[in-house]
Amino acid sequence: MITIETFRTLALSFPNATEEPHFEKTSFRINKKIFASFDAKNNRAVLKLNEIDQSVFSASSEMIFYPIPNKWGKQGWTIVELSKVRPEMFEDALIRSYENVARKKK
Repeated sequence: MITIETFRTLALSFPNATEEPHFEKTSFRINKKIFASFDAKNNRAVLKLNEIDQSVFSASSEMIFYPIPNKWGKQGWTIVELSKVRPEMFEDALIRSYENVARKKK
């Protein structure tokens, strides 16, 4: 299980990552753009994956990783069930999310 403390430590370990509120959630950003958010009420993360990564993570663990069921999900925003995900898998997905957002033009 991933706790908010573990999530925060991992997310803030990336260069220039910041933590900011985002509505009722906690967001983690690079260059003012969200790469991850934490929903404490539902114990879920949302990550910004590219289409291929979203497909791979969802296919391997569809009860743990799945696209947000709307247009945001079609853009790569992916829900992660933190009570079910293995720490190493979550870390891999978080790295991919950070890199995906960090690579985009500022």
